[in-house]
Amino acid sequence: MTDRAKTIFGNHISQKDYEKAVASKEKYIRRFGDDSDLSYPVKLQENEVIGDILGVKDVILGRPASGKRPQIRPAGFDEKKGLIVGNIRMGFGHYRISMAIASAANALGYKPYWMDLNSFSETTCTKVISAQNDLYSLGSRISQKSRVFNKVVWEPMNYEGFRKLSYNASDQKNAELMAPVFYNIPKDIPVIATHVWPAQAALHAGMQYVVNAIPDNWPMALHLAEGSLHTVQTHSAYLGYRTLNGMRGKEVLHPMPEDSLLYTGHYIDHELVKNIQKDCKRRKKRQKNGEPMRFLLTIGGAGAQKEIFAAIIRHLMPAIKEKKVALYVNVGDYEHVWHELTAEIPVLRKVSRTHFNDWENTRKFCEKALDGRVIGVHAFCHDNIFEAVYVTNLLMRSCDVLVTKPSELAFYPVPKLFIKRIGGHEKWGAIHSAEIGDGTIECEDIPHILQMIDLFRQDASLLKGMCENICENKEMGIYDGAYRAVEAAFEMKKAAKD
Repeated sequence: MTDRAKTIFGNHISQKDYEKAVASKEKYIRRFGDDSDLSYPVKLQENEVIGDILGVKDVILGRPASGKRPQIRPAGFDEKKGLIVGNIRMGFGHYRISMAIASAANALGYKPYWMDLNSFSETTCTKVISAQNDLYSLGSRISQKSRVFNKVVWEPMNYEGFRKLSYNASDQKNAELMAPVFYNIPKDIPVIATHVWPAQAALHAGMQYVVNAIPDNWPMALHLAEGSLHTVQTHSAYLGYRTLNGMRGKEVLHPMPEDSLLYTGHYIDHELVKNIQKDCKRRKKRQKNGEPMRFLLTIGGAGAQKEIFAAIIRHLMPAIKEKKVALYVNVGDYEHVWHELTAEIPVLRKVSRTHFNDWENTRKFCEKALDGRVIGVHAFCHDNIFEAVYVTNLLMRSCDVLVTKPSELAFYPVPKLFIKRIGGHEKWGAIHSAEIGDGTIECEDIPHILQMIDLFRQDASLLKGMCENICENKEMGIYDGAYRAVEAAFEMKKAAKD
């Protein structure tokens, strides 16, 4: 196994930072053990939620085989058209990118295999990821309740802490503990990782063709996995990563090589991209006909920002009762958030219809809503993580305005109203969206959020203009990033064979 924690693109890590990275790995070994000498058998399983939609099969690991780490060749993989979509559940954003990659792969005729490194409960890999995920989710929630914590701890860590090369060195060491899950995966199947840890783990395990699909629009060393092809969604991110800008203060660093970095555009699902013009036409038609304006509120994987959504719902309640506004509220897999909202706003129950843990009903509603009339409030909650994430994809096609923090949803081809970010890195998603005209600026407090909601309702040109910009962006290929990432993965494989 190559030690990737000592240098990054020719930039040497200090001995102090390297020793800190080694200590981080040793800490996790003491806590969770080291299964590097184990061989986990691999099998494929149908994904009951998105299997029929995106052609996805899940990668499942069995109990480790006994003996001296025998290599067990798995059955069922298409080694010509197969693609591993490596991901973790950390919030909803990385799952969302994975779904976009899988959708594009399926549309292009490839076979996507879903490999969630946070789902193999018996492995050291999953234990390490889960521990860090729990900390990140806790930090996200605290940051929304404590201004001091947000200003002193959370914003600086997400903005500058994750930006440092030294942080990447620790991640590289920790990712060595994640490599065993790839041991029995055929090494010549391309991998597209939608979080850096699967990319790093795949490289440590000897996977030959790895694409590291970088999220957000703020270059951070956190996302580096030397040996992979890094893809980015914006031109500004390309330049930031190419120069490793600010990743060791003001020091000028060795740049990333040209063949390690690729601008693709936004990672968007095929089902959304192909219907952009049609869905925007529907939005403008509903507006012209005076139908209720549809707002989609999404509560992300960390379950934060409930207070903001409560304020929005209260503000819109008179218009909801008058059938001038309709709401979609997706609380993901956090049912308690919905109960807290209805406890704070008792009238909400009277005007709401819930779509909880009934996937067939949810899909039918989303299909009918494309051309049908929608009134009142429709709340969605699904315990299954795939349903919890993908329902937003289904709902955004028939909504008029998506209300979201500027995370991965900032890149989606739907008119967007951005509420306050969670972490400083997210603000650049809102800036990019506002500059290409498919979203608002970031509204950092409730009065400005409500002002923007009223603007959407009172000024028809705002929604109309965003719809027109989205259609123009599509013509320029801005939303074609998922296709390009998939094509790049198979071009790597083809070039190696030629």
